[in-house]
Amino acid sequence: MPFRFQDLSLPGLVLIERKRFSDCRGYFEEQYKSSEFQAYGVPERFPQGNLSFSRGGILRGLHFQYPPKAQGKLVSVLVGEILDVAVDLRAGSPGFRRWEGVILSEANRLALYIPEGFAHGFLVLSETAYVTYRVTEEYSPALDAGIRWDDPDIGIEWPVPCPQLSDKDRLLPCFRELHEAPIFVYEEE
Repeated sequence: MPFRFQDLSLPGLVLIERKRFSDCRGYFEEQYKSSEFQAYGVPERFPQGNLSFSRGGILRGLHFQYPPKAQGKLVSVLVGEILDVAVDLRAGSPGFRRWEGVILSEANRLALYIPEGFAHGFLVLSETAYVTYRVTEEYSPALDAGIRWDDPDIGIEWPVPCPQLSDKDRLLPCFRELHEAPIFVYEEE
């Protein structure tokens, strides 16, 4: 089995370890296999794939997409190292407004599955990073949204106190400023 799955503390977050097959020519590793992911409960439908290049100290996020095009994400790093962070935005979830962060790197070969209902962001810890992620829905500019990287009600412990942000990310609201009605609702499986 080329994958090992591990549930994290927030419901729905899954850390995935990929097995690497190496020899004198280099290595081979499966990035994704629908049958194994589906058997573990990770949706097999990823209609869009993205690649992001960033320099050290760049923070991207925290992003999400509103229903009906909410996105689950499968994130991994091809080159470099990031702190990948997910924030549970699902009302009624035991993890509501809590965050979890994991180091993803080319060296540890880990991937993180983040289901719909989470905001997502990452901070580049290495000199540069190439981050790849597949999403369960195509990008919709009209439904694109996010929350502040330093929202005091969430309290993410970023290892860089003043990361570089895009103008868009710098202007994102705090979570409590978004809506009075829940954006996402937690459904136990």
